[in-house]
Amino acid sequence: MFKRDVKPIGELLLRALRNNGLETPLLQKRLIDSWPEVAGPVVQRYTQRLNIYNQVLYVSLSNPALRADLSMQRRQLVAKLNARVGSNIIIDIRFN
Repeated sequence: MFKRDVKPIGELLLRALRNNGLETPLLQKRLIDSWPEVAGPVVQRYTQRLNIYNQVLYVSLSNPALRADLSMQRRQLVAKLNARVGSNIIIDIRFN
């Protein structure tokens, strides 16, 4: 008799994503999708665009006062977003 090497489907999918270079884009998408929950509905209302480039999340806001307020909370927002995804995807947030 032979012994089968049985692995969970989640592990196999994660390995396939990693081998094809798709794990990071998937985690980036999850991070951007979690912005409304982490930042809150008021901030989401003024958020116009979100982009990730070189591990920096660029957030375009339409309210200058909110931009200044969120700039002071950058470290906390980075920690919450990374915790939400379960990986260190971003290292900083820039508001413009």
